[in-house]
This record gives sequence, structure tokens and C-alpha cells, in this order.
Amino acid sequence: MKVFNQLFSVLTLGTALFSSATLVANAQQAADLDELLSQLKQGQIAQSEQNKQRETEFSLRKDQQQQMLNQAKSQRDQAVQLSTELEANFQNNEQDIALQTEALNQRMGELKELFGVLQQVAGDTRSKFQTSVISAQIVGRGKFLEQFAQGMGSTSKLASIEEIEQLWFELQREMTESGKVHQFSREVVAADGAKSQQQVLRVGGFNLISQGKYLEYIDETGSVAELVRQPSGRYLSSAQELTNSVSNQVVPFALDPTGGSILGLLIQAPDTQERVDQGGAVGYVILAIGLIGLLIAIERFITLFIIGNKVNRQLKSEVASQDNPLGRVLLIKDKHADADIETLELKLSERILKEVPTLTSRLTMIKIISVVAPLIGLLGTVTGMINTFQAITLFGTGDPKLMAGGISQALVTTVLGLVVAIPMVFISTLLNSRSRGIINILQQQSAGIVAERAEQEHTPATEKGA
Repeated sequence: MKVFNQLFSVLTLGTALFSSATLVANAQQAADLDELLSQLKQGQIAQSEQNKQRETEFSLRKDQQQQMLNQAKSQRDQAVQLSTELEANFQNNEQDIALQTEALNQRMGELKELFGVLQQVAGDTRSKFQTSVISAQIVGRGKFLEQFAQGMGSTSKLASIEEIEQLWFELQREMTESGKVHQFSREVVAADGAKSQQQVLRVGGFNLISQGKYLEYIDETGSVAELVRQPSGRYLSSAQELTNSVSNQVVPFALDPTGGSILGLLIQAPDTQERVDQGGAVGYVILAIGLIGLLIAIERFITLFIIGNKVNRQLKSEVASQDNPLGRVLLIKDKHADADIETLELKLSERILKEVPTLTSRLTMIKIISVVAPLIGLLGTVTGMINTFQAITLFGTGDPKLMAGGISQALVTTVLGLVVAIPMVFISTLLNSRSRGIINILQQQSAGIVAERAEQEHTPATEKGA
């Protein structure tokens, strides 16, 4: 009503303004004041008639508005009454549902516990099927179990005989297939992402192999894929042997009784190269030193082997040769045939001293390496533990993986140091023994030459003449 009154006032004001404007326009056309006064009077009369007509129309419309208002109030009252009735019905229905539910629970009795067991069994079986390699051959069997478990979880769904028998069938089929070795065709995703149709061999419920490689079943995508990292060669050889076997042939096979868990851990274990990398820069330094020591040892083994053979041949020969240390020592005797014993002894000692560096060169380096390698390994141990303590300081002890890097470095460098040092100790001892043996031969032969010369000088002249 307030809006209607405002609208009516605006219309009245607009009409008055229009009439005034008309009068002004007519007044401008009047010839004199009398004519203007007459026109103004006529205009007032016409305006009064128009106002009366508007008042009549407004009265008529006011009755209509009142009628519409009464009608709206009537509809509102009916809606309120309907809402009250519906609310009452809702409460009555709630009470009826509660009573019916209580009655249903009482009548179900032990059946409800049975359905709870069915729900649990269906859920557990569904979880088992997600990791079972049998699902790679029998596709889509988990959908029924998922729907069945959800249905048993609702209060209004009861299990039918067919559903219970289907659950029993799935459990029995899982057990039956677990004892079979079956071959079937399946799309396999290779490690590089390429897909191809291959013959897949399923070993019970434990492993999948194809073309001599281990496979895995991915339940999220329902696909079969090669393991990104395959186990070591001896396991792959057994898989290859099983792939190439004929029917009913018994072959050894590396089977994972956990259905892939142990195999997954096995392929995650670092190989030799990755273990060496865990030693870091210190580990590489140890390996470089060990390689240098190994090259020196090889060179020394070859050199001493050749010299030793030449010395042995010289021992069996009456003619002194220049190509070996013993021959060069024996030539001293012939070169200084007229020298006295002391001079000859000094010449022999000089020759032996000249031969010793050739026989013992670089052996000290091998010994140093055998001592330094474990010390560098100890250095790596210390730096690794420092890294471990820094990780503990920054991140705490909540995640052991954060500390694994430092501990791995400490242990790997220690192992590398010992791996280099222990063989170097044996090699150094062996080469020293070999070198010392040749030097002893030279000294023995030198002493023999001196003794022979002494016997010649102290032999009486009569004996010499005889």
C-alpha cells in the first residue's frame, strides 16, 4: 500500500504539471487578460473533473488490493497449517522407524552378527585380492566383494543366499588357484613403458613371470608390469628356466611366499655400485689408492718373477750372465781376479747394494698403502657420524632415513678401507719375502766367492804345485 500511494502521488503531480504546462501554453495564445482568465477557469473545472475521476478509480483499486491481501493471508494460513501437519507426520514417522528398527534388530538376533562376519570377510577378501597375483588372470572379481561389503554395512540390506554362495565361491577359487601354475595371455607394461601382449606364467598366488622376468600386478590400474629393477642373476636364471620348461617338468624356482613383499624388498637393496657410491668422496679416494697399490703389486710380481727365474737359471749355469743380479755379482770375481780378499769383499758388497734398490723398489709404497687405507676409512667414519649428528640436530630422530646417509657413509668407508688394507698387507709380505729371498741368494753367493778366494790365498805353495 505504501508503494501504491507513492505511485499515485507521482502520477497526480505529473498530471498537475502537465495541466499547468497546457494552461501556460494556452495562456501564451490568449489575446487579452479576460480571455486568459476564462481559459484558466475552464482549466480548473476540467482539472476538478479529472481529480474526481482519479479518486473514483483509486477507490475501486483499493478494494481490489484489500481483496488480494485477504487472499494472500488466507493462503499463508493454509500453508502454516499444512507445515504443522507435515511436521507432526515427520515426528510420527521417526518414531515408527525407531520402533521398526528396534523390532528388526530383535528379530534378526544372531543373523545380524552373521552379516557382520560376512561384511568383515568380504572386506578382508577384497583387500587380499588387491595384492593377489591371481587377480591378474581373473579380472574384476573384487567388484562384487566391494559391493557386498558395502551392502552388509547398511542397516536395511540383507544378504541373499546367492550372495553368500558367491562369497564362498570366491574364497574357494582363491585357494584352488593358489595351488596351480597357469599360463595365460596378458598385456604387459615393460620397464620403459612399452606395452605388448605376452604369455604370462602365474606360479600359484605368489609370483608372475614372463620372458624370464618377474612381474607385478597393480590393482589401482588393473595392469601387469615388469619390475623396474629385477633381482640378481641367480633368481632371474630360475625364472628363465621356468619359462623355458615344458609341461609337467620340475625345475627350481625362486618363489616369494609373501606374494611379492620379499621380492620388493630384495630389489630395493642397493647393488655393489650403489654401496660404493654411499661412501662418497672418501670412498672413492680409498678405491683410487687401492687401485694404485694393486698396479704396483702387479708390476712387482712380474718383475720379481722374471728376476727370480733368471737367478735360478744362473745358479745352474757355470757362465756368469749380465742379464741378472747374480750374474753381475759373479762377474765381479772375474773382473777383480787379482784383488785381495778385503777388496773383493767390498766390490761384491757394492754390487749387491746396487742390485737391492731394483729388487725392493716400490715395496714401501705398498706397505704405506696398507696402513693408510684403514686410516682414510676411519676418516670417512668420522665424517659420516658428523653428518648423522647434524641430521639429528636439524630434524630430530623421528625419521631414521634422514640418518641413514651418514651411517652408510661411515660403515662403507670403513669397509672399503679394510678391503684395501687387508690384501695389501698380504701382498706386501709376499713381495718382501720374494725380494728378500733373491737378496739372500746374492749374499750367499758373495760369501761363497769370498770364502773361495780366502781358501786359495791360504793354501800352501806345495799344495798349489801339487
